[in-house]
Amino acid sequence: MPALEHPLEISVLLTGLLGGLALFLYGMRKMSDALKTAAGDGMKNLLASLTRNRFTAALAGTIITGVIQSSSVTTVLIVGFISAGLLNLSQSIGVIIGANIGTTITAQIIAFKVYKYGLLMIASGFFVEILARKKRTQHWGTALMGLGLLFFGMQLMSDATGPLREWPPFIHGMQSISSPFAGVFIGMAFTAVVQSSSATTGIVIVLASQGLLSLELGIAILFGANIGTCVTAALSAFGRPREAVQAAWVHIIFNVGGVLLWIFFIPQFAELVRLLSPASQHLDATQRLAGEAPRQLANAHTIFNIINAILFIGFTDHLARLVERLVPRKAKPQQAVAMYLDNIYLEQPALALDQTRREILRLARLGRASLSRVFRVVTEGREEQVQELAKADSQMDALHGEIIRYLGKLSQRNLVEDQSEILADYMAIANDLESFGDVIQDNLLHNAMKRLRLNIQISVITLQTLQPVYKKVCESYDQILLALEHNDQQAAKTAAKSKKDVHKLAEAATSHLTKRLAATEPNRVAAFKIESDIIEHLVHINLLIRRIARNLSKVS
Repeated sequence: MPALEHPLEISVLLTGLLGGLALFLYGMRKMSDALKTAAGDGMKNLLASLTRNRFTAALAGTIITGVIQSSSVTTVLIVGFISAGLLNLSQSIGVIIGANIGTTITAQIIAFKVYKYGLLMIASGFFVEILARKKRTQHWGTALMGLGLLFFGMQLMSDATGPLREWPPFIHGMQSISSPFAGVFIGMAFTAVVQSSSATTGIVIVLASQGLLSLELGIAILFGANIGTCVTAALSAFGRPREAVQAAWVHIIFNVGGVLLWIFFIPQFAELVRLLSPASQHLDATQRLAGEAPRQLANAHTIFNIINAILFIGFTDHLARLVERLVPRKAKPQQAVAMYLDNIYLEQPALALDQTRREILRLARLGRASLSRVFRVVTEGREEQVQELAKADSQMDALHGEIIRYLGKLSQRNLVEDQSEILADYMAIANDLESFGDVIQDNLLHNAMKRLRLNIQISVITLQTLQPVYKKVCESYDQILLALEHNDQQAAKTAAKSKKDVHKLAEAATSHLTKRLAATEPNRVAAFKIESDIIEHLVHINLLIRRIARNLSKVS
């Protein structure tokens, strides 16, 4: 009687299998996180340069996902690019199709049976991580250690499942699974539970390497894994931006549609895979199955996704229209809530910083709208106009709070040095924009209420004296808007050098006001104080503009 019938031996098998699976999943996560951090802006730049058409978009998706072995990171990049208007949905479908091909790289590596190098990779990666001085090199070491953990987990699972070859209940159970739908269900259920199609693929290849799985059953389970991974995509899309929900739908339609195309032709597909894979004809039946099946399954996984990509790539426009009907565009919020910040982007810090910049631009535009109105309100506006303008500062405060909280979350992630510096600069810019709003709210509008309370009329001559200062400040502000929106380095430098011009105009205006102190108008001294305060606050605003411009110069 086989030893596995003893409860202790069964517990050893389960411990090895579950422990190996845990190491596999942990290693994959460790490797993916380290690679995306080490790559920095590289993935984002590659995606931006290769998405001119659906074919290069598919190539970009394949390369990015193949390198970092995380289709979820690729999806985050897609969502950010659609949100930023750099990709349309049709182009993004090409990237998603390519990402499915990229995920098969893990299976190809595993099929080479390099498990025995797992501990060597763990040791090598560990020493690189602790000895390297540069952060980026440390991340590469972490990635190597993660890959080693992945392989070591595979080795543990392989060792644990070896005795199953001599355990009749398991052999009979596998032989009884004759329907491809049963295999699809097994793959779908397991992948939905562990939320990793790569883990399912790894276990299938391990079982196949022990001669425990036929190629046909393994293919059916892999098909199920393709559907099961859609569960993860669907769950992760809940409460996310519209673009993330659309990407999840594309993922679901592509994967489920691909499986439905092939599920009735698994025997024929298996024959195609056998023709395209190396054979081991010198081995007996069981040894041949164990020797050939891992490579055949890895090839089946890759061929399946490549053929589906070829079939679907011509229909990206039609699929985009279908998904846009399923997930229609919502009306933009009227309140100053964040439009571009979402926790989904935190998985890719470079993209999260881009989204933060877009939100800071919104904050700056709110500030510009207030600046456009404030001079008239302060110098001649009514009380209801003052109160209406005060509400704009409340909107700025709310949006500023969301930006700062988001940057706080981002700061807890693994950032390379450049990203940490950009984060600090963005936080400083957001704080200066909030201070700008406070100058309008607490100072200029306070002057407006004081003018109304004392019933002071600012003369036409004084208005003409103050306006050049105000206009110059507005021009400087427009330069930082240009720098934010178009990454215009020259505009940022122009705003940063505006001190001399603003101070010159402010001194001329102050000189004029001093001369008018001798006038016999009622409340002349009180009027002088209000008018002088207006100049002082405009100079203060320009100081904040110059600080913002200097920080923008560092991140442009």
